[in-house]
Amino acid sequence: MTTSQAKKVIVLFGTRPEAIKLAPVIFELKNNPKFETVVVSSSQHTDLLKPFLQIFDIKVDYDLQVMTDNQTLNSVCAKVLKGLDEIFDKEKPDIILVQGDTTTAFAGAFAGFNRKIAVGHVEAGLRSGNLHSPFPEEANRRLVTQIATFHFAATHKNCKVLKNEGISGKQIFLTGNTVVDSLHFVLKHCSPSEKIADLIEQTKGLKRVLLTTHRRESFGDKMSGNLLQLKEFVAKQTDTCLIFPVHPNPNVKKITNEILAEQERVYLLEPLDYVDFTTLMKEAWLITSDSGGVQEEAPSLGKPLLVLRENTERPEAIESGVAKLVGENSLSEMLNANYKNETWINSVKKMPNPFGDGTAAKQIVEILEEN
Repeated sequence: MTTSQAKKVIVLFGTRPEAIKLAPVIFELKNNPKFETVVVSSSQHTDLLKPFLQIFDIKVDYDLQVMTDNQTLNSVCAKVLKGLDEIFDKEKPDIILVQGDTTTAFAGAFAGFNRKIAVGHVEAGLRSGNLHSPFPEEANRRLVTQIATFHFAATHKNCKVLKNEGISGKQIFLTGNTVVDSLHFVLKHCSPSEKIADLIEQTKGLKRVLLTTHRRESFGDKMSGNLLQLKEFVAKQTDTCLIFPVHPNPNVKKITNEILAEQERVYLLEPLDYVDFTTLMKEAWLITSDSGGVQEEAPSLGKPLLVLRENTERPEAIESGVAKLVGENSLSEMLNANYKNETWINSVKKMPNPFGDGTAAKQIVEILEEN
């Protein structure tokens, strides 16, 4: 314990999705006098991360600045471990909170374990069933599970996974997903940029297909195939348009420019802040994505989603009916089938959200306070 008898908590993130999901937790911690909160960023994402931190008024106390060109996963892990060791020596925390399944999250949990610091894992219990897909996320989250002290699970299914893996029920807490908290905040308090507001007006009357794709396992032929099928769909269906905030990874940018540049009713955007992206999700007719976070955000907004992956660690989105897994199916056939018959698309907004009610962060902080 710290000398003030407040529990000192280090909250660690490195990517935009982690920051989005930890921002509500940071807010709750900072407004609770029983905690002293230290915010650490690994900067595994740089340009994508800063605008979001500004939106939620998050001040970073320590920036590990791990990002370099062409770095390996091992390099990121080593830099986070070394940087946290120095911070631990200075801050002497009682708890370190990590989120999800990034290399930053695994390194943070491992660093805490090595120093006998309690580890809280936000969004625990996700599993795809394939150790190599998504890579390296599936391995990261399994490894964090083995060393975490507190397992904050978003769904009943996540809790069951953890129990089946031998985690004590006393360490598992059902909270819902903190991304719902963030979405509620953005929808209530924020407005889109003039650029996105203009794009919404420009595409008024069109069925907007929103695309995100960036995962390593999507690189190459799979990604180019998806982009070609989306290009053909929009060209054929003249009352549709494609909106694609292009991830800065060179593997994504190169193939996107080759296939989609200067196509009619195709809008290629620079990476967006969370408010603008949330606005586009809200205004979409259909979302297509290989993102894990979007599989939680789409149900929270009542939007239909085609998941551009072979499997998912978030089956709740599929089981609830909000999302459909493309897998080995033809993306083109799925697009055209749902264009011709919009029964599924129109029904999604009425389906309950399987990822919680927007109180996850408050529950997490209350659990930490009681334990």
